[in-house]
Amino acid sequence: MQRQMLEKLAQLFESTPFFRFLGMSFNSVEVGRVEIEIPFRPELIGNPELPALHGGVISALLDTCGGASVWSELGKGDRVSTVDLRVDYLRPGRAETLIGVGHVIRLGNRVGVAELRAFHPDREDEPVAVGTGVFNVRRAKPEEKELWEHVG
Repeated sequence: MQRQMLEKLAQLFESTPFFRFLGMSFNSVEVGRVEIEIPFRPELIGNPELPALHGGVISALLDTCGGASVWSELGKGDRVSTVDLRVDYLRPGRAETLIGVGHVIRLGNRVGVAELRAFHPDREDEPVAVGTGVFNVRRAKPEEKELWEHVG
């Protein structure tokens, strides 16, 4: 996917209400790999005693990283949807920025698989969670690709 399409991919995700609600933003997007971060907000706490981030925030970040990484390898008009998401929570997510990385390990005609990691800045070697995402790939029909030729 060319640089312009990668930028459009980031814009598409960043225009999604849920993405904005969580405050997600792309740190980097390359073919087959994305890095997205969520800045800490008190509303994201799931365990106020520690405090620790809610597991749903972590899994949403990983799901988004996986889907975006698979999508970054596709063509105009192609679509991605989550089939399965496995998340292993390794330690509590602290009350600070959380970074997620998705990296494609297999892309076929109908299914893409991505490795996923969530960690805090300067602690990449101490992941909060790791996972695997399996994503359905729907390739665009020729007439759908033509429509994308006219998109900005």
